[in-house]
Amino acid sequence: MSGDTLKSDLKKVLEEATQSIKDIDNPSDLEKLRVKFLGKKSLLNTFMKSLSDLDNEEKAQAGKKLNDTKKKINDLLGEKKISLSKSKGKEDDGFDISMPGKASSLGSLHPITKTMNCAIQIFESLKFECVEGPEIEDEFHNFTALNIPETHPARAMHDTFYLENNNLLRTHTSSVQVRVMDQENPPIRIIAPGKVYRKDSDITHTPMFHQIEGLYIDKEVSFSNLKSIINIFLKSFFEEDDLKIRFRPSYFPFTEPSAEVDIEYIDNKGNKNWLEILGCGMVHPNVLDMANIDSTIYSGYAFGLGVERLAMLKLGITDLRLFYENDLRFLKQFQRI
Repeated sequence: MSGDTLKSDLKKVLEEATQSIKDIDNPSDLEKLRVKFLGKKSLLNTFMKSLSDLDNEEKAQAGKKLNDTKKKINDLLGEKKISLSKSKGKEDDGFDISMPGKASSLGSLHPITKTMNCAIQIFESLKFECVEGPEIEDEFHNFTALNIPETHPARAMHDTFYLENNNLLRTHTSSVQVRVMDQENPPIRIIAPGKVYRKDSDITHTPMFHQIEGLYIDKEVSFSNLKSIINIFLKSFFEEDDLKIRFRPSYFPFTEPSAEVDIEYIDNKGNKNWLEILGCGMVHPNVLDMANIDSTIYSGYAFGLGVERLAMLKLGITDLRLFYENDLRFLKQFQRI
């Protein structure tokens, strides 16, 4: 074998080894290739033995070419071994590319937020405008302008969160109604949803909760108008056309006459009971006069309802505190409501 022939054969061996190593996809076959190209019975080992047939000058050149070829093949084998090892490591980590992917976990609105949005949509369909106001209030807008006397229990320290400079956390969103009456002239037709705060905590009360309060002021507004709106809202919200509703006489400083509204429901034992759902009444003349609205010309009605109470009734929840424990097992049950 001449030196030129040996160089040509080494080139072919390197090309074959390069392509074969590239196509390998597992360590076992890679080891077989190593034996084929670098083992004792490999072509390269046969070529090594044939060097003795060459003269000294060709032997030196062919020997260098042979060693270079062996090194290139050995390097290719090493790189492939590392590549296969990394791929195997990914599989060993428990990642099975044949398994279907995991769906992304989607968030959703809180059930209280959904309940409030539902109520707002119903009132907006009845032509009420949704307005907001500050959660930090002063005594005038929260109490005085609503005809609540200084001796009223609601003003006590044990019922209200007082802050500095005679400010407080609003105890109802009626304060928003006062601000609207101060800034706008009748007719006024609004709802005021939002957070309110009271020092109370048990299975049906939390220190922070949500209210929606409504106000309608115009000429010749009657209690019949109020009853009509309340009936339409409750039947729409609970999606029961035959929902039984009753109005009971009550007392609120800012309305006269005043009423509490009950709905009939069936308890866990199948018994029919009445449950108070909201308070309402005709706006007291003192409240109108304090807002510079002539009570001899204008009249109006107001109502207020607790969003949490609505949500508990509609979703069948017995403990109000569950809404605020941030337990995803509880909250996920209401993703699709």
